[in-house]
Amino acid sequence: MALRFIGVGWFVGVSILLGVWGGHWLDEKFGTSPVLVIVGLILGLVVAFYGVYRMLLPLMRNKRDKENS
Repeated sequence: MALRFIGVGWFVGVSILLGVWGGHWLDEKFGTSPVLVIVGLILGLVVAFYGVYRMLLPLMRNKRDKENS
């Protein structure tokens, strides 16, 4: 159980960092200074929240099933 939460933390961190890094790289390439970093940050956050939801959904289902039985 604890390892799953560690994995979720890594997933969130990597998603956000890759989004920001990709936005920064594209900003340097196209000269659109802060715009693509912000877009990358937003995309990284969206991917992170969706991934967390998908990773923790089975845990929430198991808990609900145990409470109902």
